[in-house]
Amino acid sequence: MKTPGGILRGQSSAADPRQAAREFHAAVDQPGPALVIFFCSRDYDLHVLTAELVSLFGTVPLVGCTTAGEIGPLGYRDCGVTGASFGPTMFAAAIGLLRNLNDFTIESAHSLEQVLLQELESLKPGCDASNTFALLLIDGLSMHEELVAAALQGVLGEIPLVGGSAGDGLQFAHTHVYANGAFHENSAVLVLVSTPLAFTPFQTQHFTPVGRRVVVTAADAERRIVQELDGSPAAAYYAELIGSTESSLSPEDFADHPVVVVIDSNSYVRSIQKANPDGTLTFYCAIDEGLVLRTAYEEDLVANLEQAFAAIRGLIGPPQLVIAFDCILRKLAIQRGGYHDTVESLLHENRVVGFNSYGEQYRGVHVNQTLTGIAIGELTP
Repeated sequence: MKTPGGILRGQSSAADPRQAAREFHAAVDQPGPALVIFFCSRDYDLHVLTAELVSLFGTVPLVGCTTAGEIGPLGYRDCGVTGASFGPTMFAAAIGLLRNLNDFTIESAHSLEQVLLQELESLKPGCDASNTFALLLIDGLSMHEELVAAALQGVLGEIPLVGGSAGDGLQFAHTHVYANGAFHENSAVLVLVSTPLAFTPFQTQHFTPVGRRVVVTAADAERRIVQELDGSPAAAYYAELIGSTESSLSPEDFADHPVVVVIDSNSYVRSIQKANPDGTLTFYCAIDEGLVLRTAYEEDLVANLEQAFAAIRGLIGPPQLVIAFDCILRKLAIQRGGYHDTVESLLHENRVVGFNSYGEQYRGVHVNQTLTGIAIGELTP
């Protein structure tokens, strides 16, 4: 599926990891790509998949991560591999791997950024915020997304950073990123991409804070666990807010009834990952005592998505590729609301490749329940 800027998209839904890797490679193979990015199901035997990817792609710059669902030319899939390759004429890329995120510091971010910018400058002189963007793939269970995203955006300055947190379906057990020929846990991959083509970062959500204000009165911030809301056990109190019961709380409830925090007049969803047996709630995002949350009103997801793509087209024209990080809770809401075919059609029309994530990063802020990414146009600005 070739596009004018040298981008090839591919997707396989084969259950066998070797076959999936071969089908994906056949779709995106091109001479000397500057970058190949892929997103794959955690259901694969990752050792087998790695061996096949290394055999097929060799020394090609290859990055990726595991998912909670894949998006590509074949549509939404729950077990497969999807991604794209970027030709060397229109693109240059520099890749860095951050291991052991428990030891991550601002100094780590600065050192990596300097190395990658120097590498990118050697490939494409004149790289700056007008022609460069950053992609972040990070372990979705590391609980370090806020720190890493904020620190990296801080050192990148005006170069926009967008990203997604790796997933593993709804298992919440092991999530991985891929770089340097291997999958890694508790790690992140940063990719700097330079191109003369028009591009724009974007983020959209379909919730507006209009409901009741509640305060986090007890929390384990390090583990993103809320123990009390307004002085009451968190899970039971949340269930009462949404008209449910603690024993029946499900991922679908969390998808349909998120809470949001308002910062500088902007609202950010703070999605709940799960209700725990001890009556606490685990969140996908940072949470702390004293934080004021609001229940939110759900707007029309499809209309919101149509508006987002219309805005993208108004900025860069028809996209030849959209790399998108779509929250797993949006996927659940789409399935529950019966929007699957309509949304899949919109994503296909706009050439989206991406995955369902455990969280999204947009310009240094870690968010939930959004569609976030980078759209690349067919023409230069």
